[in-house]
Amino acid sequence: MDYISYIRSKVGNEKVIMVVAGAFVQNKAGDLLLQKRKDTDEWGLPGGFMEMGESTPDTARREVFEETGLCLGELQLFRVYSGPEFDKTFVNGDQVSLVQVLYRCREFTGELIRSNSESADNSFFKLKALPEELFQEHISLIEDFQQALK
Repeated sequence: MDYISYIRSKVGNEKVIMVVAGAFVQNKAGDLLLQKRKDTDEWGLPGGFMEMGESTPDTARREVFEETGLCLGELQLFRVYSGPEFDKTFVNGDQVSLVQVLYRCREFTGELIRSNSESADNSFFKLKALPEELFQEHISLIEDFQQALK
């Protein structure tokens, strides 16, 4: 049983603090990697929930690999997001207060997977030509990243 399932077996749908880690992955041209999520059919940052025994860099690396097939190299901490504006209630009623840890990565190996069980598509986009169908919860994060690069 994974950590989230274990916690939910104890507390049901009550609000819990959950840590999420992901990465702004850029190729040599500076393009940003986005994942088209199967659950919303929108483009967002690759990443996901931390498992017991992981560090946040481990989580970001595992999630990016699972979703895109890329193995991340050096990670630089970009920013940590938390607070009431990051509280969420999932469709199944589970409530979370998210702590989102985002890294920047410009080194990676592997072949980009186009689709799998979590990703409808994965692709690199020019920062000034991102798709219109962005995952609502990631828009402000991506805007922060674009602003930081100026």
